[in-house]
Amino acid sequence: MTTPTKPRPTPRSEPRSPERPTVFEFVDYRAYLKAHYEAEKARRPAFSYRYFARRAGQSSPNFLKLVIEGKRNLGKDSVPAFAKALDLDAESTTFFGDLVAFNQATTTEEKNRYFVRIAASRNFRKARRIEGELFEYLSHWHIPAVRELAARPDFHDDSKWIAAKLRPTVTAREAAHAMKVLVSLGLLVKHPDGRIERGEPSWTTGHEVTSFAVVNYHQEMLRRASDAIASVAQAERDVSSLVVCVSAETIPEIKRRMHAFHEELLALCDADKSPEIVYQIGMQCFPLSQRGQ
Repeated sequence: MTTPTKPRPTPRSEPRSPERPTVFEFVDYRAYLKAHYEAEKARRPAFSYRYFARRAGQSSPNFLKLVIEGKRNLGKDSVPAFAKALDLDAESTTFFGDLVAFNQATTTEEKNRYFVRIAASRNFRKARRIEGELFEYLSHWHIPAVRELAARPDFHDDSKWIAAKLRPTVTAREAAHAMKVLVSLGLLVKHPDGRIERGEPSWTTGHEVTSFAVVNYHQEMLRRASDAIASVAQAERDVSSLVVCVSAETIPEIKRRMHAFHEELLALCDADKSPEIVYQIGMQCFPLSQRGQ
């Protein structure tokens, strides 16, 4: 008779300590600081805002908390001290400084300048490729235009053909880059048989990038509208506007009707069986005076 052996207890593995987040995964430096603090707190319960403040040479024990919550900004002179407290190397420190400048920029021009530097980082492109591509898509008028051009039955996946069809024309290199961005974002789909059709985007991105990229898009399209007044024959365009005085309570209804008309136009265009010309259709509504007291 064999005596059954007592099963050995399965060793209990210790819970893994959360890894420190890498700064290249973020476009919001406050979100990065919050993730870093939470990871360190989980690794070392004794870690605190006061401890971080001492490492960063800050007199206020809650300075990090205030920065994370958006109640305080991080001054340019504080960036190296914070980078040291975060244990960042030289490349990460430079990137962190660009993130701070980007998030705290007060003009679109400043945001564009710093985001170009952010997107140029190899480590950022590896971690957050979609951010840079979305920025490009919304910041260059011809890239959305190329996507719509692909709806033509005679569309050719040829950069010279694409460049020549746009108005104003772009370079073949710009057209080729537009195709690369559109395919990468899923906004154009290349089939094995060579067919190209418009696809639905399957990406998401942070609010910070989306918001300022959309500003770029509208500014770019308004410039195109301004140019069209002089360069496009009146029979091919319609540029009109109204100047009205209304109550503040009427504005939401005006916007609702504009959005409804927008959807109606989209449905009309999507139902077109023979698309041949890419048009930009814009509707604007903005105040020209201060609200009454």
